[in-house]
Amino acid sequence: MRQEVKRCRLALERAKSGAVVSLLSSGDAGVYGMAGLAIEMAVAEEIYAPIEIVPGISAANSAAALLGAPLMLDYACISLSDLLVPWQTIRRRVEAVASADMVVALYNPKSARRVKQIEETATIFRQYRPATTPVGVATAVGCEGERVVLSDLDRFLEIEIGMRSVVIVGNSSSKCLNGWFVTPRGYNL
Repeated sequence: MRQEVKRCRLALERAKSGAVVSLLSSGDAGVYGMAGLAIEMAVAEEIYAPIEIVPGISAANSAAALLGAPLMLDYACISLSDLLVPWQTIRRRVEAVASADMVVALYNPKSARRVKQIEETATIFRQYRPATTPVGVATAVGCEGERVVLSDLDRFLEIEIGMRSVVIVGNSSSKCLNGWFVTPRGYNL
């Protein structure tokens, strides 16, 4: 973290000299990754090397697959990191998603120095959702130490949450079915 500009600049300088360069970003390079930054920098610095963006599996989709099917209906992804976006802007987005009854995948939910954002986010969601709303926390998905916990809006803050976690908060129709987190699409069964 915080080395993205340096990494993109180095890759673009090498590409400008004719080298074939790979710039790796975890998950999907276009979802909280470095694809946009690389394009912005290439245009700003007038570097006309070919750019290919290879999609990956987003953390939200990886976490959802382990939890069940929480993203079966409309959902949003919001990063709670205020390193590049002011907290007031993020808070306004959280409020909008919570009031719209959308499922949300929260990226960068908590760090050693940044703990109040996830607490404030939980408070906002509690204004619009019952305490029993399913919440899943998936940490280090696909890596050593992978941990997936299904909880609810009232108790999920008791779970260990960090920067490698994705927190998925259900909507008013989300439920737990035999240990799976499901947001029904509304099929008549």
